Amino acid sequence: MFTGLVESTGEVLLFEQREGAARLVVGAPGIAGRLREGDSVSVSGVCLTALGIEAERGRQLFAADLAEETIARTTLSRLKAGAVVNLELPTQAGAPLGGHVVQGHVDGVGTLVALDPVRPGAEDTDWVLRIRLPRELMRYVVEKGSITAEGISLTVAGVSGDEVKIAIIPHTYEATNLHTLAVGDGVNIEVDVLAKYAGGRGRGEEGSGVTVEYLLANGY
Repeated sequence: MFTGLVESTGEVLLFEQREGAARLVVGAPGIAGRLREGDSVSVSGVCLTALGIEAERGRQLFAADLAEETIARTTLSRLKAGAVVNLELPTQAGAPLGGHVVQGHVDGVGTLVALDPVRPGAEDTDWVLRIRLPRELMRYVVEKGSITAEGISLTVAGVSGDEVKIAIIPHTYEATNLHTLAVGDGVNIEVDVLAKYAGGRGRGEEGSGVTVEYLLANGY
């Protein structure tokens, strides 16, 4: 399990399409040295298994195999060498739970519509992020609810049609890959797992009998 609090960014070094699973290689200073073969690691919101770890000085990286499902549901196979990705290690048992519960199971790919500064030209401006989501995911999104974009735990500031609006603080903008993305880029999206179990009733559909509003009002 992850929390959507990005620990650092890494750099895509290689994407190799093979006859079987494709392979992704990520340069990960600060993360590679903490990984062991077979560990889970979140790469821009996608839970992967770390392989081929190298943690020597000047060469810190890990590889991961991408199944067909991962390629179909995420942006990872579209990334070119040099692309910046967000990295997070799993949350340890007993550690404070910041962000929200993130599984690293991407539900679909959204499209970046805009990322605009609130105060253009200001040194520490906040930003407004707008993402168009696949329509089938909108039933799980509510204003002030949680959503994961590129592995980042974010709060929905507004919902309009098939778009979500999210307020981005300066730290998140600088410390993640958001500042490297361009309009039209794909964005890995994981909706709130609690909203899934609620069955989407926060947006008027029939579900399990527990509403998103109920969960939010009771501190979930």
